[in-house]
Amino acid sequence: MQFKIAVLAGDGIGPEICTETVKVLYAVAKKYGHTFDFAYGLVGGIALDATGSPLPPATSRTRRISTG
Repeated sequence: MQFKIAVLAGDGIGPEICTETVKVLYAVAKKYGHTFDFAYGLVGGIALDATGSPLPPATSRTRRISTG
């Protein structure tokens, strides 16, 4: 199966949680033959610091990375 997942880590513990979650999903993909297409983007305070917007337009145009 193929899944599209937005990864928007944000602030606080979000980056650490998202990093570990993506690792788990890579293991699931390998074991069960799934494909996950991850779209990464900035949101929240980190986006505000980087772009001046808490939800920058580029977040909706993120590049997709496939495990398959």
